[in-house]
Amino acid sequence: MLNAAHAAALHWSKVGTELNAARADMLLGHIHALLGHGDSAMRYAGSSFKYFTAHETEPWELAFAHAVLANAASVADDVDTHARHYAIAKELGGNLSNAEERRIFEATFAHVPAPR
Repeated sequence: MLNAAHAAALHWSKVGTELNAARADMLLGHIHALLGHGDSAMRYAGSSFKYFTAHETEPWELAFAHAVLANAASVADDVDTHARHYAIAKELGGNLSNAEERRIFEATFAHVPAPR
Protein backbone atom coordinates (compact mmCIF):
# COMPACT_ATOMS: atom_id res chain seq x y z
CA MET A 1 0.00 0.00 0.00
CA LEU A 2 2.74 2.44 0.95
CA ASN A 3 4.92 1.44 -1.99
CA ALA A 4 1.99 1.91 -4.38
CA ALA A 5 1.29 5.37 -2.95
CA HIS A 6 4.94 6.39 -3.31
CA ALA A 7 5.01 5.02 -6.86
CA ALA A 8 1.94 7.10 -7.72
CA ALA A 9 3.56 10.17 -6.18
CA LEU A 10 6.73 9.59 -8.20
CA HIS A 11 4.71 9.16 -11.38
CA TRP A 12 2.75 12.39 -10.84
CA SER A 13 5.91 14.29 -9.92
CA LYS A 14 7.25 13.47 -13.40
CA VAL A 15 4.16 13.89 -15.60
CA GLY A 16 1.59 15.75 -13.53
CA THR A 17 0.59 19.19 -12.40
CA GLU A 18 0.68 20.84 -8.98
CA LEU A 19 -2.83 19.50 -8.45
CA ASN A 20 -1.66 15.95 -9.15
CA ALA A 21 1.23 16.41 -6.71
CA ALA A 22 -1.16 17.69 -4.04
CA ARG A 23 -3.43 14.70 -4.58
CA ALA A 24 -0.41 12.39 -4.30
CA ASP A 25 0.55 14.08 -1.03
CA MET A 26 -3.01 13.61 0.21
CA LEU A 27 -2.83 9.90 -0.63
CA LEU A 28 0.53 9.59 1.12
CA GLY A 29 -0.81 11.42 4.17
CA HIS A 30 -3.79 9.08 4.29
CA ILE A 31 -1.70 5.92 3.90
CA HIS A 32 0.91 7.00 6.46
CA ALA A 33 -1.91 7.81 8.91
CA LEU A 34 -3.48 4.40 8.36
CA LEU A 35 -0.10 2.82 9.07
CA GLY A 36 0.39 4.88 12.25
CA HIS A 37 3.27 7.03 10.94
CA GLY A 38 2.33 10.29 12.63
CA ASP A 39 5.19 12.53 11.52
CA SER A 40 5.08 11.43 7.88
CA ALA A 41 1.29 11.58 7.82
CA MET A 42 1.31 15.15 9.12
CA ARG A 43 3.99 16.22 6.63
CA TYR A 44 2.13 14.91 3.60
CA ALA A 45 -1.36 15.82 4.83
CA GLY A 46 -0.18 19.31 5.74
CA SER A 47 1.41 19.82 2.35
CA SER A 48 -1.73 18.78 0.48
CA PHE A 49 -3.96 20.77 2.83
CA LYS A 50 -1.94 23.94 2.13
CA TYR A 51 -2.39 23.44 -1.59
CA PHE A 52 -6.14 22.77 -1.44
CA THR A 53 -6.86 25.69 0.87
CA ALA A 54 -4.79 28.09 -1.25
CA HIS A 55 -6.50 27.21 -4.55
CA GLU A 56 -10.03 26.98 -5.84
CA THR A 57 -11.01 23.49 -4.75
CA GLU A 58 -13.96 21.21 -5.42
CA PRO A 59 -16.10 20.59 -2.31
CA TRP A 60 -15.33 16.86 -2.27
CA GLU A 61 -11.60 17.50 -2.41
CA LEU A 62 -11.73 20.03 0.41
CA ALA A 63 -13.68 17.53 2.53
CA PHE A 64 -10.98 14.93 1.85
CA ALA A 65 -8.19 17.40 2.69
CA HIS A 66 -9.75 18.04 6.10
CA ALA A 67 -10.40 14.32 6.68
CA VAL A 68 -6.83 13.30 5.85
CA LEU A 69 -5.41 16.07 8.03
CA ALA A 70 -7.70 14.99 10.88
CA ASN A 71 -6.53 11.40 10.52
CA ALA A 72 -2.87 12.43 10.42
CA ALA A 73 -3.33 14.65 13.48
CA SER A 74 -5.01 11.80 15.32
CA VAL A 75 -2.03 9.52 14.71
CA ALA A 76 0.38 12.31 15.65
CA ASP A 77 -1.52 12.92 18.91
CA ASP A 78 -2.38 16.51 17.95
CA VAL A 79 -5.74 16.57 19.71
CA ASP A 80 -6.78 20.11 18.78
CA THR A 81 -5.97 19.77 15.07
CA HIS A 82 -7.65 16.38 14.98
CA ALA A 83 -10.88 17.66 16.55
CA ARG A 84 -11.04 20.82 14.44
CA HIS A 85 -10.46 19.17 11.08
CA TYR A 86 -12.60 16.14 11.92
CA ALA A 87 -15.59 18.42 12.56
CA ILE A 88 -15.02 20.39 9.36
CA ALA A 89 -14.56 17.22 7.29
CA LYS A 90 -17.74 15.73 8.74
CA GLU A 91 -19.72 18.86 7.88
CA LEU A 92 -18.27 19.24 4.39
CA GLY A 93 -18.68 15.55 3.62
CA GLY A 94 -22.27 15.58 4.84
CA ASN A 95 -23.04 18.50 2.54
CA LEU A 96 -21.75 16.87 -0.65
CA SER A 97 -24.60 16.95 -3.14
CA ASN A 98 -23.21 14.29 -5.46
CA ALA A 99 -24.22 10.89 -4.06
CA GLU A 100 -21.18 9.07 -5.50
CA GLU A 101 -18.73 11.65 -4.11
CA ARG A 102 -20.47 11.46 -0.73
CA ARG A 103 -20.34 7.64 -0.75
CA ILE A 104 -16.61 7.61 -1.51
CA PHE A 105 -15.93 10.29 1.09
CA GLU A 106 -17.90 8.41 3.75
CA ALA A 107 -16.04 5.17 3.00
CA THR A 108 -12.73 6.96 3.54
CA PHE A 109 -13.93 9.02 6.50
CA ALA A 110 -14.99 5.83 8.27
CA HIS A 111 -11.25 5.16 8.83
CA VAL A 112 -10.75 8.47 10.64
CA PRO A 113 -11.21 8.01 14.38
CA ALA A 114 -13.63 10.38 16.07
CA PRO A 115 -12.08 12.81 18.56
CA ARG A 116 -12.19 11.75 22.20
